Amino acid sequence: MSVEAAFQERMQAREARELSPLATPSYPARRALAEPDCGLRTPFQRDRDRIVHAKAFRRLKHKTQVFVAPEGDHYRTRLTHTLEVTGISRTVARALSLNEDLTEAIGLGHDLGHPPFGHIGEDVLDRCLRERFDGAFHHWEQSLRVVDSLERDGRGLNLTEQVRDGIVSHSGRAPAPATLEGSIVRITDRFAYLNHDIDDALRAGLLDAAALPAEAIAVLGESGSARIDALVHDLVEHSALAGEIIQGERAAHAMSALREFMFEHVYLGPTTRAEHERARATIRKIYEHGDSVDFIAGMTDRFALSYAAEL
Repeated sequence: MSVEAAFQERMQAREARELSPLATPSYPARRALAEPDCGLRTPFQRDRDRIVHAKAFRRLKHKTQVFVAPEGDHYRTRLTHTLEVTGISRTVARALSLNEDLTEAIGLGHDLGHPPFGHIGEDVLDRCLRERFDGAFHHWEQSLRVVDSLERDGRGLNLTEQVRDGIVSHSGRAPAPATLEGSIVRITDRFAYLNHDIDDALRAGLLDAAALPAEAIAVLGESGSARIDALVHDLVEHSALAGEIIQGERAAHAMSALREFMFEHVYLGPTTRAEHERARATIRKIYEHGDSVDFIAGMTDRFALSYAAEL
């Protein structure tokens, strides 16, 4: 028997043997449009490849996290953030014997719909839609729209239900995911952005490491890698005991303290406020020109700046 002919049966036997009863099985594939399975990839691996080859995924490299078009080469972009979230998520999934392929696909696809200029861009688009149409813009819903309706010239990627659910549920402001794998991405997204935003703010000279909240640092660690390691270990141990994806109270409290600190001193701080105004003016100018929200949300930071300048 060929490898292809035996692949699905071998993968199903492996998952039955190695994965937790709480894990999401790879088969059968549940897609809006039924299609034959790949003979060498599970359905979730296939989804992963479709996401990585999507145009929206490639554009993530020129969408920044906190700083608008930063001059340094070492600042995070939406793409590096995506890769960090995916790596952390796979570590958690493997430790808990959950489905790594599903976790990876959700992690890689979760921010495909994020507009330029990070959360400021999202806020501006949301305000524009509320003012004119009494609508709303949420990047997690736009991410689902990208994979469902915008990629492949409007045909979409026809991803599995479980990956689609994880993408649209990854934000803490969205309804809870239907799978534990989706719940992993939802929380490790925060692990990644909080700690790499601290790192970037330190690099930019916006923060002094000594100013970080001492109690939170004592709990989680001095460096970004130490904090992520502490958060991951805490998450795995508490989740294994609870049968759900959950943090310990001490780690959750420390992470919350760091998040509040970052909002006060970086996200809403005086230096980034100037960049926020630049981003808001850019998005509004493009929106008022009459371009579609899909077009604006798909823009990279640099394209949005140059496009607005031409207008």
